[in-house]
Amino acid sequence: MQAKFKYALLAGLISAACVPAAFAAQPTDVLGQTDQQVGPIEAVARQAWRENMGQIATPSEGCFEANYPSIIWEQVACKQLTPRVHTLPAKVKQQHLQPETAGNGNDYVMQAPGSDLISKTVGSFPTVTGVTSEQGVGVPAYGDGGILGANEYSLQVNSQFTSTTSACKSHSGCTVWQQFVYAPDYETQGEAAGFMQYWLIGYGGTSCPSGWGSDGGGDCYRNSSYVSLPDVPATSLASLSVTGSAASGGNDTITVTYSGKAYSASGKDSVVYLAKVWHQSEFNVVGNAGGSEADFNSGSSITVRVAGTYGSTTAPTCVANDGSTGESNNLNLGSCSAVGGSSPYIQFTESN
Repeated sequence: MQAKFKYALLAGLISAACVPAAFAAQPTDVLGQTDQQVGPIEAVARQAWRENMGQIATPSEGCFEANYPSIIWEQVACKQLTPRVHTLPAKVKQQHLQPETAGNGNDYVMQAPGSDLISKTVGSFPTVTGVTSEQGVGVPAYGDGGILGANEYSLQVNSQFTSTTSACKSHSGCTVWQQFVYAPDYETQGEAAGFMQYWLIGYGGTSCPSGWGSDGGGDCYRNSSYVSLPDVPATSLASLSVTGSAASGGNDTITVTYSGKAYSASGKDSVVYLAKVWHQSEFNVVGNAGGSEADFNSGSSITVRVAGTYGSTTAPTCVANDGSTGESNNLNLGSCSAVGGSSPYIQFTESN
């Protein structure tokens, strides 16, 4: 059995001290209970806990879990993924783009002000109404690929793919791209995966670096190890959040929180050196790999918040008709607003 390591930051301990004692004394085994099944006061406490866990770094590279109300990360075994491609937008591939749906190059992106670099992005859904079902469907332009069927979707925090780093090894025209992904049924039916997918776009030729796969079009990709999570139905999106973070000289980490539990997986930033070039972040609910589409029932409305940490309180910019994932959904984008302050963010609603 793998040894467990425990770790917490002082800032997280201070934040947790603000949680009422009645909640701090509760047992940690709250799995199986969603925010909709508890009282409004505890739901608020859980939301504060989830936000705290997105700020508390794990002690090392690897996979970790934490149970509400504890803010201590406990190490668990990482698992390995079968390579699946989360594709580039169709317009990058010079294919037909469908602007009426969100994703696939038609999304809102949070851009940090000036030359500021993003170190962390938190994607969440403050309000979800009318969602009773979701179906992952194939898209002909991508060969109807992906993981398809009921409750097949992914949540993605994506960087821009227009910057180069030393990971490109001086290959002309090469740029890097990184995705932080939560995906149900990705490796095992009934189990979700939280992981990072790294890209060297335009690396060229047919030979990728050791340990990297080729998409057959001159691009190279690889996955991090993954942390195992529960398959969350699309009707519970409001209880999910995804945090992607990058630390120059340290680790990049995906943290997924759901109701009363937090999960994380981390790996070296030196895979593509994202921390040196991260200026834009996209977050949304889209299809599960292979350029697929997440189709929600008619009458669905989802509010999306993309919050960033970049060393400034200046409001970010909402960049429209952008985004770096090839997956999509069937929702129409509304307007986007940008807010500054201690936790700057952009927010928009999509509906059908």
